[in-house]
Amino acid sequence: MFDPTIFENLKVGIENYIYDLETIEQVVQITNRKDQVDMSIMSRHFGLEFHLANKNKVTAEIILDASIKDLAEEILEAPAGNPGCRLLLQFTLQIEEIQTQCEQIETILLSIWAPILPPEQTISFVYGKKENKYMNSSKVMFDHKINEEHMEDIPEFVDHVLETLRALNNVN
Repeated sequence: MFDPTIFENLKVGIENYIYDLETIEQVVQITNRKDQVDMSIMSRHFGLEFHLANKNKVTAEIILDASIKDLAEEILEAPAGNPGCRLLLQFTLQIEEIQTQCEQIETILLSIWAPILPPEQTISFVYGKKENKYMNSSKVMFDHKINEEHMEDIPEFVDHVLETLRALNNVN
């Protein structure tokens, strides 16, 4: 038997909280789940994608990553190590007015998250389509790793994600 890693514990904590929001409280609907091990670089990746129940205009994805260095520092109990996971949020929605709506999105992300690293917005479209619709993928990145000491922050963190989903659903 082995002890679960920081990555595993955080993954289960986030996953359980979001699943409760879907099945018990019926606040969100989960649309995708990724749990991957990259064997070429021995890293872990977890992503849980969801939207507000009955409002599928905006999708949120909580992404958790751990590198081989993070896993090795934890397992080997490296005295100078700093094991943990990187956390990333991604919000996806369709927009029509790039300048206006991207400014609204940035204002929402900055006001709710006040991130140290600026939010990153990527705009894409399907070539050849005549309609003026663009896919906006907005990332909120954090400048530090998280670990099991952050487990008690999961409810507040997810509340901020839900607040962001509600605000982004009103972008027009």
